[in-house]
Amino acid sequence: MREIIEKLLKIHSEQTRRKKENKISTYNRGPVHHKQIEFHSCPKRNRWVFGGNRTGKTECGAVECIYMARGCHPYRENRQDVEGWVVSLTRQVQRDVAQRKILQYLPKDWIEDIVMTSGRKDYPESGIIDYILIKNVFGGVSKIGFKSCDQGREKFQGTSLDFVWFDEEPPFDIYLECKMRILDKRGDIFGTMTPLKGLTWVYNEIYLNESGDGEVWYEQMQWEDNPFLSVDEISSFEKSLSSDDLEARKYGRFMGTEGLVYKEFDERINVIEPFNVPKDWYDNMSIDPGLNNPLSCHWYAVDYDGNVYVIAEHFDKGRDIDYHASEIKRICQSLDWKKDRNGYYESLIDSAASQRTLNGVRSVAELFYDRGINVNTKVNKDLFSGISTVKSYIKNAEGVSRLFIFASCTNLIREIKSYFWGKGDSPVKRDDHCLDELRYYLMTKPLAHARQKSEIEKHKDSLIRKAKHRRSSL
Repeated sequence: MREIIEKLLKIHSEQTRRKKENKISTYNRGPVHHKQIEFHSCPKRNRWVFGGNRTGKTECGAVECIYMARGCHPYRENRQDVEGWVVSLTRQVQRDVAQRKILQYLPKDWIEDIVMTSGRKDYPESGIIDYILIKNVFGGVSKIGFKSCDQGREKFQGTSLDFVWFDEEPPFDIYLECKMRILDKRGDIFGTMTPLKGLTWVYNEIYLNESGDGEVWYEQMQWEDNPFLSVDEISSFEKSLSSDDLEARKYGRFMGTEGLVYKEFDERINVIEPFNVPKDWYDNMSIDPGLNNPLSCHWYAVDYDGNVYVIAEHFDKGRDIDYHASEIKRICQSLDWKKDRNGYYESLIDSAASQRTLNGVRSVAELFYDRGINVNTKVNKDLFSGISTVKSYIKNAEGVSRLFIFASCTNLIREIKSYFWGKGDSPVKRDDHCLDELRYYLMTKPLAHARQKSEIEKHKDSLIRKAKHRRSSL
């Protein structure tokens, strides 16, 4: 019996040693960090994690580098002889954070060689690594190089890469240079950072995605997302931080966004993937007109519980009325949108559209009517009650959301995320065309239709859950 026990103890000891030396084999096995899984499984090529300390964001970047270099990525197409960079703010930060995480998760028997900038390669944790050569499962050798932003942009030139990992926010010129490095290989950029610097280029380029780049993706990690943090640890962290620091370090939110008008907006809840909306839900369109300025138009649907869905978007500037009317009717036709008894599409519109300018014989409302769109200019434009109404639909006092925006309505989503209070009690009058016509529509107070639900309506919750699941898997 003693021999059996000793044998079992040796087996357990050996298993423990192997797990310690091959930490990546136990990554996200046991307690599952769902946000890390979402990051690794996202197919986009420009992915970012905004999270505070101890949220698990840095592990994402380190493990992603090893997955790609080794050729063992569980969610992406693997390659042979991969080359990538790990970019830190300074050499010291590289040693203490990104380099340390890479070495923790990289099994020693996967390493072909380590080349040091300073220190000994038999004890790389204490020195500065230049690059690591990793045995690729397809044969050959991959390379993970280490760079620091304090070296300057010139040190980031001239190499074609498969990936770049930014550990914390780099200067914009280095980010652009690294984007050029992955261009010809159609490589990946990913970043993990705590947004402590305020509304920098990352806020505009990634969080707002002002350029509309379809490859940009982000998620925010908070302490509660990390299954390895205890409730007591979270409570201790919260007591040690100011309210501003909590926004960034607990929730991964950008510092400087305390002036947001719609702080209640949560993309994980209010934004969903498009689905086939029952025609019984179709309600109205709403237009904020513009010629040189953007014209915004959205299509709204309401279910039998009074929930509002923004299901389509037209947004363009520098176009004439013929173009806008044509595009609006094209989208109406694609949706099989309803018409009035005279065969016109109906819409709400800013009341200013009924006014005739000094240079115009006909008003904007009349011009739309001539082109088959019957607009109603009798909208409630009260700003403050309108904002309150929008807030109540985004999330009411009971914490329930009644506004759901299709992910394809990118301009409306961007404006909600960048709408700030100005001096006094008025929002900054900038980039609010979508928000204006959203207010016009919601101030009409759409109500649930009083009739028996259809079979599709009865399964609405299932449809929404499936749509949200599809979005989380992108």
